[in-house]
Formats: sequence, structure tokens, C-alpha cells
Amino acid sequence: MSDEETKTLDRPTADRATLTTPHATARPTWLGPVLIVGIVLAALNLRPAITSLGALFEETRTGLGMSGTVAGLITSVPALCFAVFGVTAPRLSRRFGPVAVVCAGMAAVAAGLLIRPFADGAAGFLAASALSLAGIALTNVLLPVIVKRYFPDRVGTMTGLYSMALAAGTSLAAAATVPLTDALGGSWRTGLLMWASLAVVAVLLWLPIARAARRADRAAAGPGASAAVRTDAGPRVARSRTAWALACYFGLQATGAYITMGWLPQIFRDAGVSASTAGVLLAVTMVMGVPLAFVIPGLAGRMRNQGAIAVTLGVFGLTGYLGLYFAPAAGAWAWALLLGVSNCAFPLVITMIGLRAKSPAGVVKLSAFAQSTGYLISIPGPLVIGTLYQHSGGWDLPLALMAGLLVPQIALGVLAGRDRTIEDECGVRD
Repeated sequence: MSDEETKTLDRPTADRATLTTPHATARPTWLGPVLIVGIVLAALNLRPAITSLGALFEETRTGLGMSGTVAGLITSVPALCFAVFGVTAPRLSRRFGPVAVVCAGMAAVAAGLLIRPFADGAAGFLAASALSLAGIALTNVLLPVIVKRYFPDRVGTMTGLYSMALAAGTSLAAAATVPLTDALGGSWRTGLLMWASLAVVAVLLWLPIARAARRADRAAAGPGASAAVRTDAGPRVARSRTAWALACYFGLQATGAYITMGWLPQIFRDAGVSASTAGVLLAVTMVMGVPLAFVIPGLAGRMRNQGAIAVTLGVFGLTGYLGLYFAPAAGAWAWALLLGVSNCAFPLVITMIGLRAKSPAGVVKLSAFAQSTGYLISIPGPLVIGTLYQHSGGWDLPLALMAGLLVPQIALGVLAGRDRTIEDECGVRD
């Protein structure tokens, strides 16, 4: 590891004594490798609840007799749940420890996915979906904390691994749900239910991980000590300019991602591209995140300043939107690829969350703050784009707005990528 990365990932002496040396002796030898598999499985489960529903949304809406208003509410629920439930992650982590909370989050994901296909009405379906999304929200916030705590010298690599798994789960559910549903008889209920099996596997793996991690933490901390990450002693992140830059950068990149997932096929179809090809183009955009989600965090972890990566991703996005504006059909494949690269701002910002705090306590607060605030910022984006499209009768104005949002996103990425920590900004001493 380079001197720069060592400096960036350095932590207070007390934290090193508590979280590195004792854990190395107290943890069972199998915990590290199994935890890596558990992180990958958890990440694979962070989006199928959403993208599998998107693939079968029309059938689900018809089957449950949803009104247009209720259907619109369901499409807005993920970002809202991520914001609302993500705020609770620091308190739960302080009380039970991040590993135990992620295990419970996976259980909530599995339970919601098992329940919602059997719902008789929209209200029950919405409640079961919210249960799964609550588990996803907690896991979203706490996976960076677990990486920082258990793999402090491999933040970039581990973030890349689970970001790649998250992208793979997103793409797999989007692409495979309809064919698998058809193969299993054509029922939308079966098509949604099958993704619960992946979550159940994750729960079965995380149960022994949670037990072993709790025993190891207790042994390392001594009799009567808590195994949880102490988030009450961390910095007040709302006072940090870097925290706000990360939160707003997270919000703008999430806005772009949700707009792309929701509207890109329609943009291509309105330009004369067939429906089937438009779907493939969206899949291409999503699949770009699989390899890049592994490469970008590793690269970012080796750099003192990640602003250059944020600028590069933003320029790819601007080029893609300009292409959609001037020649949407002629260069459709190129624009899909460019926007796929631009959407990899997500693994970048997750990596920066791990790098902009010195301790697990700082990471859990920063992760909750950046993700919850960011998802709140992202909620209006797809709705605004849809309204502009409806009232303007075309894509010129919406595409201009989408490109325009990348300008502040790039600026915020440069600010968030500076080599500093929230502890330094908040006056928290080592």
C-alpha cells in the first residue's frame, strides 16, 4: 500500500489498538474470508427488490388493481425509504453493532420479498416492499462501515468488490426477471417471489458471521464492554463542508441514475429505436457498472485526491447527454456506453465516504448523513423530468436539465475528493 493511502486510511491510535491488533487475535481465522463472501451476497441483494418489480410493474399493477396515483407512489418509495430508514443506522449500529444490523437488514429484505407476492391489495404490497427497502437502507449505510472496520487497509478493493456485486445484482434482476417468470409459468407473483431465495441465502450466511463477530468484539474489548461501534463519540458531520459536499454529490449522482433507469428507454423509443433494442441499450448502460464498479474504487483508494475521477465521470455523462440531444438514434450505442460510465459515480462516492473519515464511528455517521440526505435530494428528479417531458412534448428541455445537473455534480465531486477528513474539519483530535 502506498504512503498516500496509508496516510489517508490512518486512524487514531486508540482506534488502531481497539480495532486492529485485538481483533486480529480474537477473530476466528475463517471470519475474514467468510465476511468477504457475506459482503458480496449482501450487495447482490441491494437492488433486485426494485429492479425485479420494475420488470414486472405493469403486470403487478394490473394484478393488484393499483390506481395511477398508487403506482406513482410505489416508484417513489425506494429513495424515500433509503432516506428515512438510513437515518436510523447509526443508532442501531451503536446499540447492536454494524454486523448484527446488516444481518437483521438481510432478514428484513428476505421477509419483505417473501410476503409481498402474496399481498391481496396495494396497501399490503406497499408495506411488504417498505420492509425490504428498510433492510436495504440499513445495509446501504453500514456496508462501508464494515469495510472500514474489518478491512481498513483495503477500503478501495473491498468497496469495489461490493459495488461490483451491487451492479451485478441490479443488472441480473432487470434482465432475468421476465424470462425466468415466463419459464416458471408466467405469474408475476412467482417472478417476484423467486428473488427471495437469494436474500434467504444471505441471511443464512450472515447469522454465523454476526455471532462470530460479536464474540470476537467482546473478547477484544474485554468483559462488560459493548461490541458496537460508538457513533455518539464521533464528529458532528453537519458541521463539515466535506460531509455536505459528499451528501449533495451522492444526491445528484443518484438523481442521474434514477432518471437513466426510468427514462432512457423512452428517450430511445421516441427517437425511433425499437422497444426491444431500447431495453437492450438500458441493459448495456447498467452492465457498464459491473467492471467499473470494481476498478474505480481501487483507483480512488490509491489517490490522495479523487476529484479527477469525478470530473472524468461527469465529462462522460455530459458527452452522453449531448449525444442524446443531437443524434439519439444514430449514436444510441455510444450514448448508452457513455452514460453507463458516468453512472459509476456511485462506487466513487461510496469509496470517498470510507476515505473521508478516520474511524468507524466517523464512517457510520458520514455514511448515514451522506446517503440519507442524498436520497432525499434525488426524490424529485425523475418526477421533474417526467413533468417537463409531458408539458414540453419532447426531450430537448429534459435533456438540457439532465446535462445541466452534471455541472454542480462535477464541482461537488472535486470538493468531496479533497484530501481531508471530517474529523479534522470538525476539530476532533486523534
